[in-house]
Amino acid sequence: MISYKTKYAGLTLRNPLIVGSSGLTNSARRNGEFEKAGAGAIVLKSLFEEQMEMQSDALMHDGDAPDAAEYIRGYTKARQMEEYLSLIEETKKLCSIPVIASINCYKVDAWADFAVQMEAAGADALELNVFYLYTDLDFRPGEVVELYASILRKVKAKVSIPVIMKIGKNFSNIPALVNQLKLNGADGVVLFNRYYQPDINIHTMQIVSGQVFSSHSDLSETLRWTAFVSGKAPGISIASSTGIHDWEDVVKCLLAGASAVQLCSVLYTHGTEIIPQMLTCMEEWMLHTKYLAIDEFIGKLNFANVENHILYERSQFMKYFSNRD
Repeated sequence: MISYKTKYAGLTLRNPLIVGSSGLTNSARRNGEFEKAGAGAIVLKSLFEEQMEMQSDALMHDGDAPDAAEYIRGYTKARQMEEYLSLIEETKKLCSIPVIASINCYKVDAWADFAVQMEAAGADALELNVFYLYTDLDFRPGEVVELYASILRKVKAKVSIPVIMKIGKNFSNIPALVNQLKLNGADGVVLFNRYYQPDINIHTMQIVSGQVFSSHSDLSETLRWTAFVSGKAPGISIASSTGIHDWEDVVKCLLAGASAVQLCSVLYTHGTEIIPQMLTCMEEWMLHTKYLAIDEFIGKLNFANVENHILYERSQFMKYFSNRD
C-alpha cells in the first residue's frame, strides 16, 4: 500500500500537499473543504502588521489628538488580532490536519507577541514570513542574516510549537542563510515567498500590480535551491513553493529534497479538485517506479546525491544553446 506520509518541521503530514497562505485560507469553512479534498496541512492567511496600521491610519482624521490616535491604533490592532485568533480556533474545530499560523511583521518586537497568542489559540506551528527590501547604499549584507536570526530567536524563546521561516530568493547565498536559520532553531524553511510584482502602465503613467500568480517557469529556481539547500544544509525541513502547478512538479520538488510543497496559484486556477488529482497521479507514478513511500525518494536528486553537480550550478545560457544553429 502506498504511503504519502511525510515529516515536515516536526509535524507528521498525511501527504506533502500543503495549502499555502493566501486569501483562500482566510475562512475556516474553506479550510475544512481543503482538508476534505485531501490536503496534508494548511497555512492560514498571514496576519500583516503593516496592514493593521494602514487600516488604523485610515480611521484617523486630521487633527486627532495623540492619545486618540494611539487609542485607534490599539483598538484596530486588538480587533484584527482577535479575528485572527478566532480563525485559528474555528479552523482547528473543523480540521484534524496541522494548521499553521502565519505572521508578517516589520517591527522586531511584534513577532514574539503575536506568536505567543497564536500558539495559545491552537496553532500547530508558526510560519514567519520575513521580508525586508534593503535599498540603502550603506547597507551591510550581514545585517539581513542577523535580522532573520534575531526574529527567529525571539519567537523560539516564547513558543514551544515548530517555527518555520518563509524566505524570498533575493539572497546571494541561500544555503548559508538557511544554515544560519537552522543553527538558530528553525524547524523548517519555505523556498520561496512570492512577493508583490510591480508593473508600469505606460498609458496611465502609473505603477500597477504585475502578474499575481506563479507559472511553470518559476519552478526551475525553486528546484535549484531546494536541491542546494537539501544537499548542503541537511537537518532542516524544506517546503518548496512557487511554480508548482501539477503532480509532476510535486514529485520533482520531493526528488530535489523537499519534505512538502505549498500550493497556492494552482488552487486559485483549478480549485480544490486539483488536490485529489495530484494525489492520484502521484500514486500511479509511485506504483510504476515501485516506491511504496515518499521517504524512499525524497532528496534522491538533491545536490549531495547527484554525481554531476554542475547540472544544478550551471548558469550560462551558452551551455544550453551551444548545439543550436
